[in-house]
Amino acid sequence: MPAIDPFFDLLLQRKASDLHLSVGKPPMLRVRGELIPARNAPSTTEEISALLFPLISADQRQRLEAELDLDFAHAFGDKARFRASYFKKSTGFGAVFRVIPSKVATLQDLSCPDAIRAVSERKAGLILVTGPTGSGKSTTLAAMLDHINDKRSCHILTIEDPIEFVHKPKLARFTQREVGRHVPDFATAMKSAGREDADVILVGELRGAETMALALRLSSFGVLVFATVHTNSAPATVDRFVNAFPADEQPMIRGLLADSLVSVIAQELMPSADGAGRVAAQEILLGSSALSTLIRDGKTYQIPSLMQAGKAQGMQTLDMALAELVAKGRISAETALSRARDREAFLRAMRGGG
Repeated sequence: MPAIDPFFDLLLQRKASDLHLSVGKPPMLRVRGELIPARNAPSTTEEISALLFPLISADQRQRLEAELDLDFAHAFGDKARFRASYFKKSTGFGAVFRVIPSKVATLQDLSCPDAIRAVSERKAGLILVTGPTGSGKSTTLAAMLDHINDKRSCHILTIEDPIEFVHKPKLARFTQREVGRHVPDFATAMKSAGREDADVILVGELRGAETMALALRLSSFGVLVFATVHTNSAPATVDRFVNAFPADEQPMIRGLLADSLVSVIAQELMPSADGAGRVAAQEILLGSSALSTLIRDGKTYQIPSLMQAGKAQGMQTLDMALAELVAKGRISAETALSRARDREAFLRAMRGGG
């Protein structure tokens, strides 16, 4: 049995999301968003080597030594899968293991708004799921793909680094490709995606202008493209997309994005009111003629007002989502206030609503 297995068992037993290992510090678990020590004694260099290196191949060890970091997925029997990130730091090698549940959660399991279910059923366009690291983007995307798998006979292609959730075919056929194992990089995989007759494509992360342009191109060809971007709000996501390109290309990109964008879902995780876990608050921007005009005209600062006015269509700002979660008793008012974008307005709204 690998030396690290007892830590994986503890991770699952405590319902933690991550395991942190590094020299000179005790192993740490992230439970409900907080890092807590798994024991008092710090890890030695020898222990870290014994925990980490048996999990990787000789080729992966060489890559780690050369590039000083390594990402891969590790299966813990049939109990769980982990997304592993190895890296070099001042005290030596360290690692973070994030739990990937064996079972793909459904949109209903996640209590996602109906608007997310509706955009999953679109046949073409670009859907961006955004948020900071550890905000549950991969879980939400997996649930959206699972919904398509339940509803539609189609070909779903995923391009990931590494592959996280392993999907079992229902109505849909899956092709899952891992960067570094099955394809050299995201851009190469996206360029060949058009020849693979995919109806739906998931791109693990859009990392620059080239992959963003390819995502726009694929969505304009009648493919439904899902992707993640590391931003914290819907307006910031539109700006990040456009600003990734040189100034002379931005008007064209604004036009393409205005035509292709189906939705931006920006989410954050926060502690639940009952202390049992975490809850996702989701800001939802939906494509419309009004949004297309704002994107073309560069008036992204008006997007929050558009979301507020579009509540009946399923749009919501983060603060609207927080208020609803408080009303349903899923998070505390204190937690909501600490995460609100406009705290003064949120506090006035909460007081006005009792």
